[in-house]
Amino acid sequence: MKLNELWMLYETDKRILGFSPLTLKAYSLQLKMLIRKIGDLDIEEVTLNLLKDYLAKQSARLKTSSLGHQIRFVRSLFVLLLKKGLSHVILP
Repeated sequence: MKLNELWMLYETDKRILGFSPLTLKAYSLQLKMLIRKIGDLDIEEVTLNLLKDYLAKQSARLKTSSLGHQIRFVRSLFVLLLKKGLSHVILP
């Protein structure tokens, strides 16, 4: 599964949990930013080091609150994949 295909699974899960449309829109933008920077990789190609490098580069240009939002999103995305048995990336 490619990162861009992941949105449907993620959005459905978060809608069930009651996330607002504005929150989902913000998360959609976060995923687009991630794909723009690292590419539309297969989820099995995404490593913890790749995610750390991406977030480290983002920290140079984002405010602390924006970076925190991005970190929470990336973590949430991969926690969902782990719960569904679709990813090998282990987040602390």
